[in-house]
Amino acid sequence: MRPAEFAPPWWLRDAHIQTVLGTSPLRRYLGQRRLAARGARTTPHLIDAGDGVRLSGLHDEPGDGASKGLALLLHGWEGSVDSSYMRLTAAELLARGWSTFRLNFRDHGDSHHLNEQIFHSNRIDEVVRAALEVARRFPADRMVAAGYSLGGNFTLRLALRASAAGLRLERVAAVCPVLDPAKTMHAMDRGFGLYRRYFEHKWRVSLMRKRELFPHLLHLDDRTLSQRLRPLTEWLVERHTDFGTLENYFDGYTLAGDRLAALDVPAEILTAADDPVIPVDDFEQLTLAPSTRLTITPRGGHCGFLRNARLDGFGEQWVAGVLDRPAGA
Repeated sequence: MRPAEFAPPWWLRDAHIQTVLGTSPLRRYLGQRRLAARGARTTPHLIDAGDGVRLSGLHDEPGDGASKGLALLLHGWEGSVDSSYMRLTAAELLARGWSTFRLNFRDHGDSHHLNEQIFHSNRIDEVVRAALEVARRFPADRMVAAGYSLGGNFTLRLALRASAAGLRLERVAAVCPVLDPAKTMHAMDRGFGLYRRYFEHKWRVSLMRKRELFPHLLHLDDRTLSQRLRPLTEWLVERHTDFGTLENYFDGYTLAGDRLAALDVPAEILTAADDPVIPVDDFEQLTLAPSTRLTITPRGGHCGFLRNARLDGFGEQWVAGVLDRPAGA
């Protein structure tokens, strides 16, 4: 574990202010402006993720067409390729000479129509296959990956499977990754209700969209949809996955304990001690591989890490700095 140079001004030290402002529309607009200022050439793509699964994404490349390599970026739950941190991280990497591919998970962004079955957090196999297809479609000498929140969890699981899948990943970075989903849900249930209500609302809207497109699959009536986060998750796990119980489902994608000890891809993890969604205890109890480094800042909230009134983020600058290190460093 090592410290990070992140010291926000006094009025930005509150974890909730950091968390809420970090995903604000102002930051999304800032990301759009910075991508434009970099002269990025952005093109949409459909990615064949195997077994009939299609995922969508955006490829960003420097205006001159030259790049050091390709960075795969993964968003958080109910985020998308257009989330503020995705745009801003892409802009930071473009400024350093990288191309990026921002991948939507299934049922995120405007992609609900692409697949009949719903998204859940154990759909790592299709993300691995999508990463392989992205690498094939946009060949580069160097490939790296990064993700935020649930996307950080997916990034680390992608790295765990990379060697066996034949995916050549040089390095990965994860910001505030979900480690123990059971504890994360407990923190949202027992903590500041704003976050639980935020995710409940976004998930309901997503499921309603899915119901409109595939009414024969979900059998999801308004009464079921009105449930709180935990019972709604349990309902969907029992009826739309093979896990049987919520506990088995959570165990399928937890990274707690020694799950990361076997990681053979160099990795860096950034989190904040005051994260209101993911308990810092989860990180302090990890058993890490020798090539994995953990950074815990005293402040930053959940994927916030805002530096100043311009809403510049330490998180996206940290990701770009980690991924841009010379190969083998």
